[in-house]
Amino acid sequence: MRKIIHSALLLLFFPMLNAQQAMNNASVIQLVKAKLSDDLIVTTINASPGTYDTSAAGIISLKNAGASDKVVSAIVLKASGASTGAPAAGTAVGVGNSTFGNTAPGADPSGIPPGIDSVGVYYLDQNAGTWQEAPVEVVNFKTSGALKHIASVGIVKGDMNGMIGGNRSRLTLKMPASFIFYVPEGRAPGEYQLLRLHVNTSSREFRSETGGVVHESGGAGRDMVDYVSKKIAPRVYQITLGPEVGKGEYGFLPPSDSVSGNNMASSGKIYSFSLVQ
Repeated sequence: MRKIIHSALLLLFFPMLNAQQAMNNASVIQLVKAKLSDDLIVTTINASPGTYDTSAAGIISLKNAGASDKVVSAIVLKASGASTGAPAAGTAVGVGNSTFGNTAPGADPSGIPPGIDSVGVYYLDQNAGTWQEAPVEVVNFKTSGALKHIASVGIVKGDMNGMIGGNRSRLTLKMPASFIFYVPEGRAPGEYQLLRLHVNTSSREFRSETGGVVHESGGAGRDMVDYVSKKIAPRVYQITLGPEVGKGEYGFLPPSDSVSGNNMASSGKIYSFSLVQ
């Protein structure tokens, strides 16, 4: 009789053990509602196997349940095959801001997620759960108005109009969309401008700044979009663009000297993509 009762208890408890071993969105929501700290939740996500819904609906559900950006980012990284420690909070970057938080390296000794093997911009393929290199398009520049040269320091200030052929990028991503920058030595992710592209019949256009910051709504700042980056390894940073950015055509413009030899007044490249709901 005792053996029968013992067996029955094991059968009842075994599903609970499985539930503790395998994490999912519901498990994380339970931890959030239990008011555990973000660091503890992230540690639990990284230490446990799990299957997560990182679709737009899944992430919005997590946010509605009270999950922080730190927890959501840990889920996205875990689902992509990367793993982070309890990270410091990401720091907003945009015009004039290049300070970033640090995170512990992932399961890979280098801390770099699988599929990211060289300098560039990568996006998370939400269907395959893998990181892919973002497509590059040629952008042509021309000056907008007179450029002011400050002879004492040799800095050119002004802005440039950029034009890309075609009215749509070949890469379409659902929000929230995750990106990773693998930046060149000595560069920071804040030097990559996120630009909103204006669609014409046969092209996309934007206005970008060169040397100095333009604050007027009609200047370079008109098309620049602030974003948040989080360091996940040396020279490797993650960026997530959510619904607050809005749907439309966008592009990450690399620093000028990595685009066209310190001369943006010609042609260069831009990592373009479309964001949809």
